[in-house]
Amino acid sequence: MDFTLSSEQQMIVETVRAFAVKELYPFEDEVERDDSVRPELRRQIIERSRELGLFAANMPEEHGGAGLDNLSLALLSRELGRASMALQWIVARPSNILQACVGDQVETYLRPTCRGERLECLALTEPGAGSDLRAMTTRAVRDGGDFVINGQKHFISNGTEADYVILFTVTGEEDTPRGKSKKMTAFLVDMGTPGFEHRRGPSCVSHKGYHQAELFFSDCRISENQILGEEHKGFDVANVWLGATRLEVAAMCIGRAQRALEMSVEWAAQRKQFGQTIGRFQGVSFKLADMATQIAAAELLTLHAAWKLDQGTMTDMDAAMAKLHASEMLAMVTDEAIQIFGGMGLMDSMPLERFWRDARVERIYDGTSEIQRHIISRSLLRAQGG
Repeated sequence: MDFTLSSEQQMIVETVRAFAVKELYPFEDEVERDDSVRPELRRQIIERSRELGLFAANMPEEHGGAGLDNLSLALLSRELGRASMALQWIVARPSNILQACVGDQVETYLRPTCRGERLECLALTEPGAGSDLRAMTTRAVRDGGDFVINGQKHFISNGTEADYVILFTVTGEEDTPRGKSKKMTAFLVDMGTPGFEHRRGPSCVSHKGYHQAELFFSDCRISENQILGEEHKGFDVANVWLGATRLEVAAMCIGRAQRALEMSVEWAAQRKQFGQTIGRFQGVSFKLADMATQIAAAELLTLHAAWKLDQGTMTDMDAAMAKLHASEMLAMVTDEAIQIFGGMGLMDSMPLERFWRDARVERIYDGTSEIQRHIISRSLLRAQGG
């Protein structure tokens, strides 16, 4: 394999990193303090990222996106991942599921989202259905040309700011060799639709300013024209999205880990104890070596998986290994960074304690570490008929 970045990819890395330093870093402390992003700051980030061609970079050019390949997207996400989640996520990478829009849905949802005029959120998780999507209970029942929805979702990122929700519901059952199995359908549901209410969920120690919401549906009636994809084919739509999103999480973890390592190296080269810089002590220098090695391994796994996705050969195991290793690597790197900084690392005058807190959720959302290990081990055993 040729691991050399193209001139265009190198330009993406340099442009996005400079953008993060100039447009995102200066506002991180404000967001951490206020646990919110000012509307005018949100508009400013959208405008400036659009000027640079960074907004909706994962979407086709015909719909207003940048049409980047998956490897380039991983590089973009890695660089944006260095910044606060609440800020970097404003540089939207809309859900790939929206490419399933057809007819009027394209102008109502897809293209306005690619232009930054509308914001979506994705609603899969429920109080009783996290990793086990088959346990979903939110149900949409057909009534002529409409569907009536009842149920609840939680842990919905951007659910308080979104203009509409990509909602997954149960719409039927089918017989399988293992018994009854639920059929799932995705819908596009506008905020403010009668019978649909939302509220901000409990506060989280990770990703201040990037809120999650609880959604409630009570006899919420929508048209069949709001089906995204095909009726009863929601699992197919979700599976298309999950692999790419896990690579995105992995790439963002790498970017944040690289920033933590850079801070740690600089500190170890300048901080003095017992008459010499602490980087000269093996107890510190070996930590730096382990951090750099684990970051490099995570990066190779992630970029290789993204390259395979572009070739049409990426497997669920590829995405799972990248997400598993990158998220667990970030936990190790941020923890070791704080150890190198000592007490200063835990002070809120430095971003390390934020990196440390933010790292914790990465091993949970978009599939827990245990789910990723299950995917990997199942793939290995299937090859042997196990």
